[in-house]
Order: sequence, then C-alpha cells, then structure tokens
Amino acid sequence: MMTALLFVIVTACWGFTWYAIKLQIGPIPVEISIFYRFALAAVVLCGFLFLSRKWRPVPWQAHPWIVLLGCGLFGINFILMYSATGYIASGIVAVIFTTSTIFNALGNWAFYGNRPGLRFVFGAAFGLAGIACLFANQIYALSHNANAITGMLLALGGTAVFSCGNMVSVKLNRMGIPNRDAVARGMIYGTVLLFIFAMFRGQTPVMPTDPIYIGGLLYLAIPGSVVAFIAYLALVNRVGAGRAAYVTVLFPVVALTVSTFLEGYVWTPIGATGLAMVLLGNITIFARLPKFI
Repeated sequence: MMTALLFVIVTACWGFTWYAIKLQIGPIPVEISIFYRFALAAVVLCGFLFLSRKWRPVPWQAHPWIVLLGCGLFGINFILMYSATGYIASGIVAVIFTTSTIFNALGNWAFYGNRPGLRFVFGAAFGLAGIACLFANQIYALSHNANAITGMLLALGGTAVFSCGNMVSVKLNRMGIPNRDAVARGMIYGTVLLFIFAMFRGQTPVMPTDPIYIGGLLYLAIPGSVVAFIAYLALVNRVGAGRAAYVTVLFPVVALTVSTFLEGYVWTPIGATGLAMVLLGNITIFARLPKFI
C-alpha cells in the first residue's frame, strides 16, 4: 500500500507540474520564475533536512560535479522547458519529456559503457514513432505554424540537458554522495546560477502580485519539487531506481488530461495512438519480464 501511495503522490505531483509551469509564462521573465521556484524549494528542502537531522557534509571534491548537477537538473533544462510551454501544450511537453529514458540509455552507453539492449531499441522506436503521431498535425501544418516545431525542439533540448544531469548524478552516486545531499546542494547552486544568469541578461527580480502566478509558484516549489522529490527518493529506496522510473510513463497521462480540460488540447485518433505508443515504448524499456522469457 505504501509503495502504491508513493507512486500516486509522485505521479500526481509531477503530472500537474506541467500546467503549473504554463501559469508561470507571462510578464515575469522565465529565468526569474525558475529562480523563485528553486529558491523556495531549496529553503524548504534544506530546512527539512536540517530539522530531520539528515543534513550530511559533502567532500569539496564533489562540489564541482554538484554544480553541474544543479545546471542540468535545476537550471538550463527548466529554462528550455518553461520556454517550450509558451509554444505548445504543457501535456505535449510532458510527453516529450518521456524521451529522457532514451537520452539516459544513450548517456549510460556513451559515458559508462552500458550498452542498451534490444528491448531499448524497440522501446525507443515505439517512443519516437509515438511522438511523431502526437505532432502529426503540427508537422503537417509546418508551413503555417513553425511555433509548434520550436516548442518541440526546446522541449527535446531541455530533456537532453536533464539527462546530462542524470549522468552527473550517477557519477556522484559512484563517489558515495547520497542523492538527497547532492540534490539539496544542487538546488542551491542552481538557484545561484539562475540568479547570476538573469542579472547578466539585465533582468531583475519582480515581486509577483498575480494570485494565479503565486499559486502556480507555490505548487511548483513545494508539491512539484520538494514533496515529489522526497516521495520519489522513498520510492527509489523501496523498489529501486529502475522500477521507480515508471512514473515517467504515468505522469504524461495526467498532464495530457489536464491539458485537455484547461488548455483545450484536442485529441485525434492519431494523437491517442501516439500517446499509447509512447507509453508502450517506456513500458518496453522498463518493464521487468518474467524469468522464463
């Protein structure tokens, strides 16, 4: 029951996150919005670790890698993802994010010599074909609407950067750095880097006054970052990282459902087929087959 509850918490938190990101697109610059999100999340998460006496020192030789982790997981990838939701429905961005399974497998092969197997090849083929189906209308109408392709490329770029952050997390794990310690510090570094980047672009923090924006910010920082992260760590400890990755299969369904009701995303038969193929591709990659197969 606890494992199922953790799956539900992570899926629900991250499933609604994509629409909350959409609410952040507006008069406040993207970089400042992400800075607000992770500044608040870092305060809450670090405070939780201190109060629960789980804060542990980290060797200084690990900090350059944690800086890279912060850039990959809490900086550049989110700038690209936030920007993508300005062009395409947030649910579609969530579906594109499932290609992180493909990027992760290729990264493990390139950096750590873990060659993907035949299941990965079939799963990747299903996933890419599914994304092509989801974007069939936009691709067909490319000559009239290049914004959809721009959004797709931004989302793919953000996913690739996120996967690079995952590769850094593997490195830190091999150095013996616990995930929670790396992520807490990564949030701090990511927040500082986002602030510096915004300053170089001539942007200054603007206090938000829009209740919708503030509501989206609170959701992204606490349920979308802190609660989901803590639940995900607990899930990894209970069932392992591979099985915990099933959440990437589940939360796009939530995200697209939200987009249907709140963004007017219109389903077509080929779009529904595309979603099914993306999910099937992820299941093909991650599912644990019976021992006799």
